[in-house]
Amino acid sequence: TSGYMGGHVDNPTYEQVCTGTTGHAEVAQVEFDPAKIRYGELLKWFFKLHDPTTLNYQGNDHGTQYRSVIFYHSPEQEQAARRAKRLIDEAKVFSAPVVTEIASATTFYKAEDYHQRFYRQNKGHNYCRAIISPKLEKLGLEK
Repeated sequence: TSGYMGGHVDNPTYEQVCTGTTGHAEVAQVEFDPAKIRYGELLKWFFKLHDPTTLNYQGNDHGTQYRSVIFYHSPEQEQAARRAKRLIDEAKVFSAPVVTEIASATTFYKAEDYHQRFYRQNKGHNYCRAIISPKLEKLGLEK
């Protein structure tokens, strides 16, 4: 589910979040069954799907709402996220250090309906063609 987390404004709108004054990050709330997929596997995908070395931007989008952040829901998730980040840095997977923030989850606010399943509904959109499609192809998730 697409939404916002980590800020200080209740029920923020996309327009408010885009001003950079709410403190929220644009996030994907991922619900998973640990019997089917481990949290560590989700962390691997997280670090593959975006550039965790860029501060406050992803692709062509800039601002604190685009920061790389993992919001954890338990001490075990926090430990796993910090370990994954450390191991990636130690292995020098990227040419720059990982700047991903790791923070305790706060209230999740679901984004407006037009943000939900955005790629599925907008594959022809310039952003989707230029940014998302190449990533999915690289990961073998789309042809």
